[in-house]
Amino acid sequence: MRRLYLILGDQLDRDSLIFNDVDSENDCFWMAEVIQESTHVWSHKQRIALFLSGMRHFAEELREKGLPLQYFFLENEQFGDLAEALAYTITAERPEEVWFVRPGDYRVLESLVNTCKQYNVPFKQLNDQHFLSTPKDFKQWAGDKKQLRLEYWYRELRKKYQILMEDNKTPLGGKWNYDESNRKSFKKEGPQDIPKTLSWPADKITQTVIALVNEKFPDHPGTLTKLHWPVTQEQAQQALSRFFENCLENFGEYQDAMWMDEPFLNHSLISTAMNMKLLHPLQVIQKAELYHREKGAPLAAVEGFIRQILGWREYVRGLYWMHMPAWLDMNALGARQNLPDFYWTGDTDMTCMSQSIKQTLTYGYAHHIQRLMVTGLFSLLYGIDPKQIHQWYLAVYVDAVEWVELPNTLGMSQYADNGIMASKPYVASGNYINKMSNYCKNCRFKPSEAVGEEACPFTTLFWDFLDTHADTFKNNPRMGFMLKNLKRKSAKDIADIKAQAIEIRGLH
Repeated sequence: MRRLYLILGDQLDRDSLIFNDVDSENDCFWMAEVIQESTHVWSHKQRIALFLSGMRHFAEELREKGLPLQYFFLENEQFGDLAEALAYTITAERPEEVWFVRPGDYRVLESLVNTCKQYNVPFKQLNDQHFLSTPKDFKQWAGDKKQLRLEYWYRELRKKYQILMEDNKTPLGGKWNYDESNRKSFKKEGPQDIPKTLSWPADKITQTVIALVNEKFPDHPGTLTKLHWPVTQEQAQQALSRFFENCLENFGEYQDAMWMDEPFLNHSLISTAMNMKLLHPLQVIQKAELYHREKGAPLAAVEGFIRQILGWREYVRGLYWMHMPAWLDMNALGARQNLPDFYWTGDTDMTCMSQSIKQTLTYGYAHHIQRLMVTGLFSLLYGIDPKQIHQWYLAVYVDAVEWVELPNTLGMSQYADNGIMASKPYVASGNYINKMSNYCKNCRFKPSEAVGEEACPFTTLFWDFLDTHADTFKNNPRMGFMLKNLKRKSAKDIADIKAQAIEIRGLH
C-alpha cells in the first residue's frame, strides 16, 4: 500500500484535500468506529447516532465512487480506540505513508501521531479546508498581543474574504457589528409563527444505527427513538435553506431570547452539519450575504449570523490550538464542586435549568444563551470543577467537537482560563433570565430574591460569587458596577447570602 488515508467522523467532506492525489490501485481510505469515541465522555445517544450515521452514509458514497475503503464497524467490537485500530491496519497493510486532515480534538491528533511514530510510518497532516484560516494564520495574527479579542480577528477575515463590505476597508452599513440590535426579548405574547423544524425519514443505515446505539449504550444520557439531525450533505443543504427562507429575518433580534417549551425558535440548527463538514462555511456565509443584498434580509440579522461563523468559529479554533493541552487543566477561580446529578436528568425546581436540560436530553441541543446564561452560568456561580462541566458539554450536545466546545466552556462560560478568551466572567443574577425569557413566570423561585424560601439560586449564588471573588476582579473595569452594588449590601446581608449559598450547594 502506498498511502493510507484516514477519515474521521467529523471530516465528512467530499472536497477534502485528502481526495486530491489518490491512486485507487495502491491507496486506501480508512474509517473506524471505536468504543472510546462514545465513552471517553458519557456521550448522548443522539450524538453517538449522529456521527455513526453520518460516517456510514459517507462511506457508502465512497464505495459508490469506486474508492477503496477499509471500514471497521462498531458491531464487531474489534478495537477499543482509534490508536488500536490504526495500529492493526499499519501492521497488516504496511502503508508507506499515512495521511490525515488535522483532527478537531488534540487528544485524537496526539493519538494518531504517536501511533504512526510508534510503528515508524511517515505521516502527513493536511489543513482542514472547512475553516477560513489556519492555526498558523491565527498565531501570526496573535503575535505578541496582550489580548486577543474576537472583534479584531473577525474584521481581518471580513476584509480578507470581502464579506459584507462596501469596499476593501469599509463595512456594509458603516458598522462592523450590530450586536446591540440582536438582544431583544419576546413580548408578553411570546414568539409568533415559529417555523417548523425539518425531519428526515430514517433510512436503513440510520435505522440500523439507532438500534445499535440503544443496544450498546442503553445507560447513556438522552433519548433515541428518532435522529433529529441531518446526516448527508443533501439533508444539510435542506436544513440551511429552511433557515434562510423561514428564520433568518427574525433570527437577529431574538437570538438571545428564550421561551418555555420552544427549544429551536429561529435558530439555524446547522452547527452539527458545519462541524461534521457537511456544509462549507464560506458557501453558508456568501449565501447569507446574498439574502441581504438580493432579498432584503435585515443587515443586523445577517451580520450577527455571519459573525458566529466567520468570527466566533474561526476565533475559538485559533485559540484552541494555541493553548492546548494546557487549557484543559486551567482553573483560575479554583472551582471544586462536583457536577450536580440533575445535569443528567433535568429534575430540578429551577424552571430555566429544567427546560434547558430536558430539551438537551431529548434533542442533544440548546441554543447559545441557554448554554452560556443558564446551564453555564449556574455552573460558574455554583463553582463546579471546570473539567467536569467541560466533559458534560462535550457529552450531551450533538454539535460538540472539542476544538469548539472546550474554549466556549472553559474560556467564555467558566472563566477558567483567567481571561484568555473573555475580558470578564459572564455572570448575572436570575434577573437576566427573567428579562430574556418567561421561565421565571411559573417558577417557584423569585429572581429578585437572594435569601429565603423563594430565593432564586442564581441570584443567591451571583452575590456569593461576587463576594468570594471581589479581590480577583477589583481592578477589572467591566466588573466595577457589579462590585459597587455588592458594597451596598450590609455585613448581615452578605452573611445571610453566604449561608443560603452553602445550603444550595448542600442540596446538590
